[in-house]
Amino acid sequence: MVNLEEIFQKFKAVFRYNEGIIVASAPGRVNIIGEHTDYNEGFVLPTPIRYYIWVAGGIRSDNIFHLYAADYDESHEFMLDRAVYSKEHRWANYVMGVVQALLVKGHKIGGADILIMGEVPQDAGLSSSSALEVAAGRALNELFKLKISPIDLAYLGKAAENDFVGVKSGIMDQFVSSLGEYGKALLIDCRENKYKYIDLPDGYSFIVVHSGVKRKLDASLYNERVRQCEEGVAAIRQTKKGIRSLRDVTLDTLQQCKDEMPDIIYRRCRHVVSENARVLATVKAMRTSHPIDIGRSMYSSHESLKKDYEVSCMELDTLVNIAKKTEYVLGARLTGAGFGGCTINLLPTNKVDEFNKTIYSEYKKQTGIEPSIYLV
Repeated sequence: MVNLEEIFQKFKAVFRYNEGIIVASAPGRVNIIGEHTDYNEGFVLPTPIRYYIWVAGGIRSDNIFHLYAADYDESHEFMLDRAVYSKEHRWANYVMGVVQALLVKGHKIGGADILIMGEVPQDAGLSSSSALEVAAGRALNELFKLKISPIDLAYLGKAAENDFVGVKSGIMDQFVSSLGEYGKALLIDCRENKYKYIDLPDGYSFIVVHSGVKRKLDASLYNERVRQCEEGVAAIRQTKKGIRSLRDVTLDTLQQCKDEMPDIIYRRCRHVVSENARVLATVKAMRTSHPIDIGRSMYSSHESLKKDYEVSCMELDTLVNIAKKTEYVLGARLTGAGFGGCTINLLPTNKVDEFNKTIYSEYKKQTGIEPSIYLV
């Protein structure tokens, strides 16, 4: 794990000065339930994880940004008002996106030296990119005394993701990275951008298992899902007025409009509509201390993501099936955008050690891959 002294020493070694250095961080997140609902103005239920992206920074006397990614031993430079998307250094795009979002909002900033170190597993669906955006925003906020609120920092990260990186994601990842609290889930209404803290169930743990398969849902596939949902909304509007997004659609309404759209579009919409209902059911179960109902919704979510949204893969399905066969795991599902990455599992805390041993041995036996396991 990264510590502050390590970051300071690394910054001093790279940039050769000792004064005026600030350090900011932001956590990754795991989504308990509510996948691919955020860009459909729906509901999501993420929680932060205790793995961080760290950003150290110092002000320069010019308008140049010098970025250094310690984990890659790579550097990238750009002029304040001349940032260009980098195919070679993809990690740099998230910082450049935040800088450009600040300029669009009219904030006065200059050049800076920026060092980045990370603990959040990459390509795992645990939102390392949003953690970097929020950490970079926090660092620049402090360096240049901008007085930006945590909510506005989240929106800056979203603008970086949407407008510079080119992924048409919703607000969930940046919101929980900026506003999340440990031991609580963050229920986010992605239409109103309102949020509530929900206590996680006592006596139970959420365990994240990395399949060992890097998440392969690139921008084009992600944006394709966005377009498919938009196509479904357009079809529903032909007969149902007042529909703004899939947030406004019930399963009954969707069924009535089934013949108005191709089957693949219908299935994409069915996942989103049913997933919104599962999020609200999960919140109710958390508030009324019914963990079995939480788990039931998680298993149902995975089936929907696998069959209707088609973003699962063999390795994720294998992890979920192993969890289900233990009988004590109440729920399991892929978490994140899909096509690799992680599952999240709900089980009694006194079963965590047994689960870790079982999932490790069985998954390696069935796939030949060693999984990584993280406690939320």
